[in-house]
Formats: sequence, C-alpha cells, structure tokens
Amino acid sequence: MITSFITVRRCTVLSFLVLFAVLLSQPSFAGTQLWDFEKNAEGWKVANGNWQVTDGIYKLSIGAEAEHSLVGEEDWDDYTIEAKVRLDEGSWAGIIFRAKSEMEYYVYYLNIPNNISELWRHKQGGWTSRDNISQPPAVGVKIAKGEWIDMKIVVEGDKFTLYLNDKKQVEDSDGVYGKGKVGVWGWKTAASFDDFTVSGRDIEDTLAVDPNRKLTTTWGHLKEVR
Repeated sequence: MITSFITVRRCTVLSFLVLFAVLLSQPSFAGTQLWDFEKNAEGWKVANGNWQVTDGIYKLSIGAEAEHSLVGEEDWDDYTIEAKVRLDEGSWAGIIFRAKSEMEYYVYYLNIPNNISELWRHKQGGWTSRDNISQPPAVGVKIAKGEWIDMKIVVEGDKFTLYLNDKKQVEDSDGVYGKGKVGVWGWKTAASFDDFTVSGRDIEDTLAVDPNRKLTTTWGHLKEVR
C-alpha cells in the first residue's frame, strides 16, 4: 500500500512538472480586447478629426483628410482586427494597423466610388504623406453608403490579409512597420464603427471571466492526454 501511495504521488508530481513545462514553453497566450462603444471609447486617443460615441457607435463627423483615432500598444505585432464599418457621408473609411505614431501606420479602407479596398502606408511629413501599396477590386461585396461591412485584417509578420463580410479580398506584404497600435480612419467622410476587436499574442485578454482560465484549460488537456 505504501508502494502504491508513493507511485501515485510520483505520478502527481510528474503531472504538475509536465504542466508547468508546457506553460513555460509557451511564451505568451493569445488575448482579445473588445470595444462595443456602449458607453464610451475608453482608451482611444483621437489623432485628428471630430470623434464621439453616439448610441453605442464610434462616429466620425465629416471633415478633413486622414482623420483617425488610435488604441492599443506600440509593441503589438501580430494580431487580427475585426470591426463593423459604415460610410455615412463621403467615400473613404477603414481600419488602421501597425501604427508606430499618429503619422506612421498602415490603413485598409473602403472606396465607394470605385468599389475597391485600398492599402496605404502613412509616414512622417503630414497627415496626407503616404505611399500606396495596393487597390484591389472588392470581391463578392458591394461597398455602398449606409451599409455595414464587416472588415477583418489578419496581420502576420510582413503579410496582411483583408476580408470583407467574411470574403477574402487580398493578401499584401510590407515590412516597413513591424509593430504598432490599431485604429479607425476616414478621409473627408462621416463614418461609423462598432464592435471593434483585436486579438493576438501578447495582447491582454480583457474578455476573460476567470483569471485562472488558461491554467485550468491547459490542465484539462493534460488530463485528456493521460
């Protein structure tokens, strides 16, 4: 009986050692942050333009060029952004990623007149200093004023993949900006944004209900393996 007790105890200790080895081997856990704008735009910083939360929507009033608002951390690198975007007046609005500063960032935006999406790299020199990377036609989507469109951008290394209404549009690549914040953007356009989420490694998970959720999940997987 003593031998059995020792054996069980050794197995338990071994299991915990395996558990912590697994945890240590994973440098980070993926997290998700959500802004539904039901109350405010907490954490967002307006770079330029007139932005405000109205009826649970983050809205940009029609104004000048390259008006945008940013959120997140400068050291975020790989992540997935999802948001609902609606152009209310004007023709161009979209999502910012890898923002090093208020001047340096990438933006995918919707272009109503040409029914295309556009990818630009903004740079130092002024709000309108930028270089065009691509202008792919919209695939299976009609970009129209007053219509919500689900935008999704997957950022992995130097590769960026754009989806509109769950339909893959294009894969682009550029290696100038490797990390940065995320945000929303408009060009002489009144636009609405809602349900903005960003998820990825090294992003703090503000949606977690149980702070021990990740440890519990990993332990459960170990027990299934045994």
